[in-house]
Amino acid sequence: MSHHILEIEHLRHVYPDGTEALRDVSFSVRHGESVAVIGANGAGKSTLLAHLNGHLLPHSGEVRIGHVPVDRSTLQEARRTVGMVFHDPDDQLFMPTVYEDVAFGPMNLGLTGDELKRCVAQALRRVDAEHLAGKAPYHLSAGEKRRVAIATVLSMSPDILVMDEPTNGLDPYARRQLIGLLKDFRHSKIVTSHDLDMVLEVCERTVVLSQGVVRADGPTLEIFRDEALLRECRLEMPLSMQGCPVCGTGGR
Repeated sequence: MSHHILEIEHLRHVYPDGTEALRDVSFSVRHGESVAVIGANGAGKSTLLAHLNGHLLPHSGEVRIGHVPVDRSTLQEARRTVGMVFHDPDDQLFMPTVYEDVAFGPMNLGLTGDELKRCVAQALRRVDAEHLAGKAPYHLSAGEKRRVAIATVLSMSPDILVMDEPTNGLDPYARRQLIGLLKDFRHSKIVTSHDLDMVLEVCERTVVLSQGVVRADGPTLEIFRDEALLRECRLEMPLSMQGCPVCGTGGR
């Protein structure tokens, strides 16, 4: 399976209550791209991400990883290739200790002994969390939980990193650490976030969702300069582009 491209084609998803969360969504992500998916609450962002490694399967349309469709027969490989960091880290951390949480995925891939220890140590080191290895996840701060959740994904060596609202609940220091981590991740990454300043810094391309459809797809800075588009989609420019509210200067 080639992992150098993720393709979403005419994707549609309807929830059991009849809500059409996605309607004819199509775009592709090439190897090494950093792509943000933004939109107001209810735009379909989390539903879209859940399709990228088979947590949800479409009612129609298709998701392909390296030209191979994501379906029930390819779920194991899809979930190894696409590493998903959920909106709430508590959905991802369920073992008695941080070490066991990070080791869980590699163990299921067959890693044991020193190889497993090296894998876990490397993943924790990448998120500056080696000192947390022996702690229980429920004793961690929000920022620590977020870093450990990312480590559980990095330990699987994914080709594509997918993150749902990664800076949510983080203090400024933890947010800055996360931005640095995302910049260092050289494979493809797809991020949803209301933190548009983080998006501007991390993602060179942005896809705008509104009411389950793609309203725009292009260079991030161009998207954020389109005030009419942002207004129609219930979004605003990043704060760093708005300038000083007192003197009216600054911005991009």
